[in-house]
Order: sequence, then C-alpha cells, then structure tokens
Amino acid sequence: MFTGIIETTGRVVGIIPEGTNLTFAIESSLTPELKVDQSVSHNGVCLTVTSVSNDVYTVTAVDETLKKTNLGGVVVGDRINLERCMPANGRFDGHIVQGHVDQTGVCTNVQDMNGSWLFDFQYDDIDADPANRNVTVEKGSVCINGVSLTVFNSESNSFRVTIIPYTYEYTTFRDLNVGDVVNLEFDIVGKYIKKMLGGYR
Repeated sequence: MFTGIIETTGRVVGIIPEGTNLTFAIESSLTPELKVDQSVSHNGVCLTVTSVSNDVYTVTAVDETLKKTNLGGVVVGDRINLERCMPANGRFDGHIVQGHVDQTGVCTNVQDMNGSWLFDFQYDDIDADPANRNVTVEKGSVCINGVSLTVFNSESNSFRVTIIPYTYEYTTFRDLNVGDVVNLEFDIVGKYIKKMLGGYR
C-alpha cells in the first residue's frame, strides 16, 4: 500500500524486452535502500524489485500492465515517480493508494498560474454501464502517475488539479505536456461505496 507522496524520481536507463514483458533498469537515489522482492510504485504502478546493483535496480512489467498503464510508452531517459510502500508506523500524508492503476487518462490543458499550475485531465468511459464507470468527486482524492492530488471541476470523465511548486519541482509534473498519457487510480474508498450501492464490478 502507498500514500501517493512521491519520495523521488528515477531515470530509465535501460529497457529489456523479455517475451511480451519489459524489464526496466532504473537509476535512482533510492536504489541503495532497496532490496529484491520489495514493492515500489512507478508512476503509480506497483512493481517488484528484481535486482539491485550500485545505483541501478530493475523491475519487470508484464503485458497486461503495459497495456493498461503508460509504462508501455516509456523510453530510455524518461523520469518516473517513485514511492516505496508505506511502513506500518508511517503517516498517511496522502490517501490510500494501492498501486493498481484503473485506467489511463490524457492531459488536456496546462495553465501557469504564476505560483501554481492547473492541469486538466480527461479519461474514457471504458465501461458501457454508467454504474461501473470510474468517477471523481469534488474535493476528493485521485492518484495521477503515483501522486496523490485533490480533485476539482469534477465532471463525468474529466477533472482538474492544482500543482504547488514543490510537487511541480520534485515529481514528473514538470515534464507533463498537453497530450501526454497518465496513469489514474481512483479512490478505493469511493469504489467500495459504489459497489455496495449496486455499481462497480
């Protein structure tokens, strides 16, 4: 389990195809603290560390993960948001994040507010039944590329977030442009409530 509070970013220094899977070699300041079998969130995707060597470690993403997230479009040189799983005695500074991406979305607008940034995102209604569709709520939480953020301008398949200077500087939001694909994980509490009320599979 994660909280959506990014610890640092890593840089992809190698991508190795293995059948339908991809193994990513990632250079990061976190590497000396990692160990094999540890869970780490990569742009919001929970992946298992498979090897550690000096300042580079590896993780493998299977075909299903590559299809359902933006990791399939990652190239060597890209930066990725990183967060280790939450310790049992840790603080909930963000919200409950599982590292299980629900779907991808697209950045539709970036606006510099001279001290903060507004980002708009749109996502497809991937389920024909409205009761099963992913939703956001005003002032609710959403995870974008692993970052816990507060929603406003919540619509049926779009929403807006505000990015403060610290988040902009220390996550991949400063690399994000209109048209870029992002990973979205919707609030697990909201999904459970929706299921209990008769919607959501």
